[in-house]
Amino acid sequence: MNPIQVLIADDHAILRRGLAQIIAEAGDMQVCAEAETGAQAISLVREHRVDVVLLDITMPDRNGLDTLKYLKKEKPKLAVLMLSMHPEETYALRAIKAGASGYLTKQSAPALLVTAIRQVAHGRRYISPALAEALAGTIADDSDRPAHATLSDREYETMRLIASGRTLTQIAAEMHLSAKTVSVYRARLLEKMHLKNNSELTHYALKNQLVD
Repeated sequence: MNPIQVLIADDHAILRRGLAQIIAEAGDMQVCAEAETGAQAISLVREHRVDVVLLDITMPDRNGLDTLKYLKKEKPKLAVLMLSMHPEETYALRAIKAGASGYLTKQSAPALLVTAIRQVAHGRRYISPALAEALAGTIADDSDRPAHATLSDREYETMRLIASGRTLTQIAAEMHLSAKTVSVYRARLLEKMHLKNNSELTHYALKNQLVD
């Protein structure tokens, strides 16, 4: 049987090396390519036969969710396993809804990573018990959903960055958008969440553990 071909997309070389070692030791999978940016990951998926992409949420050129959507648009059947330093409640639900086959935190045990890769490579999803519970919660009435669940991915990211103390200019640079566009996202999210200002927004994000 051919080994599972894995593409690692993460901007930290040391982490990529560690992941590659875990994959090599598994025996039935191998790293076919490594990417430091979202754009590079998209390019390498076109050049190589890739079964599973290990994709970091935080990439230097574009948000991991944006890269995920682009990959799924080009190759709908490609298995993408999101890897993040953020806890599941921060991004996992959004990643699954955007087409990810699974979500793992970087603190996960090596055995879990190998299990997850095998599972998604065979067309299944890797969902932890905590994520399964969160997914079940989305079936509940809209009245039971938290206010931040109504936000788009860009609005949600804007909220997190504001709450973590970034300025409008810093957010624009980090999200590769104009300051004017970020202002529009800010206005929209405040309206959707019925909040008046950044102070109320930050209080909400901290209370709901949406920032690190």
